[in-house]
Amino acid sequence: MSRSYDCADDQRRREGIADAASTVRRGELVVLPTDTVYGIGADAFSPSAVADLLKAKGRGRDMPPPVLVGSVRAAHALIEDLGTRGQDLIEEFWPGPLTIVCAATPSLSWDLGDTMGTVAVRMPMHPVALELLKEVGPMAVSSANLSGRPAATTAADAAEQLGESVGVYLDGGPCADDTPSTIVDLTYAVPRVLRSGAISIDRLRAVCGTVIGESKSWRRPEGTRRRAETEESPTAPSTAEEAAPGADGDTAPAAGADASGTGTPAAPGTGTAATPAASATPEATATPEAAAVPDAPATPDVPAAPEAASGAPDTPAAAPETAARPDPAPAEPAPRPETGRPGTD
Repeated sequence: MSRSYDCADDQRRREGIADAASTVRRGELVVLPTDTVYGIGADAFSPSAVADLLKAKGRGRDMPPPVLVGSVRAAHALIEDLGTRGQDLIEEFWPGPLTIVCAATPSLSWDLGDTMGTVAVRMPMHPVALELLKEVGPMAVSSANLSGRPAATTAADAAEQLGESVGVYLDGGPCADDTPSTIVDLTYAVPRVLRSGAISIDRLRAVCGTVIGESKSWRRPEGTRRRAETEESPTAPSTAEEAAPGADGDTAPAAGADASGTGTPAAPGTGTAATPAASATPEATATPEAAAVPDAPATPDVPAAPEAASGAPDTPAAAPETAARPDPAPAEPAPRPETGRPGTD
């Protein structure tokens, strides 16, 4: 049976943190408050627990959850490459509503879903969440709601949707601000916003200089994204889960299928629709007046060209116009399967 703890009471908070920590270590699920919305969490290094989390929400492996950490040091252990601006963003906005998508450390023994080698990481600014994370280590955390339903902003909302699939509910009161975290992809040379949120692009640019804004035409799955073949040529998205925040409110973009790498629709093999061959000009028939004179035959190796018969077309039939090539779409990141639209929190 689920247990609920009112964290406004110091004694109940201590009991709740202890119970939640034990529950996470047993591979079960907990609901915890964050600085954005309530999250449903599991041990990030327990594949069965992560699978239970996705099942409780009603979503698949193509939308892997983000990972919340209790310290910057814990984040560094999960990330192989922060890119050129990752550390600057961490120093400026953590703890807080910024999720960064990076290349994951390849040696980690975990299974968050179809992450394609990336991970979405955040350090929340909420005392209850930080206390639990420091007790149990990194947790896979997604918004506490059923897929397609609004994200929970109170523990009661979460319990109404998730019920007995969760072992412990930590009640930190109503969320002060339910604006989701901003998700920034650092797997390219230039930081790229996958989901707009609590931190504006102007604040990001004040730290990083150049930042590519969110594409409005697609959304990504929740927690991670596929790594590009080249950092300089991000592929164009084909969905949106990657891709925009889903109905859950915790995704940004997943993540989706591979794109061509240029963002320009193309016919197979060329990128431009093939031009049909021009129709052959009808052979002209000779008129009686133009017949060869018997005593002056044409030179064998240079046959006389027959004149066009009356009514023959003056010019060859026009070749069909080449199919119009669509205007190139701006280069955008390919959708990835959720870290997934990196999710919420």
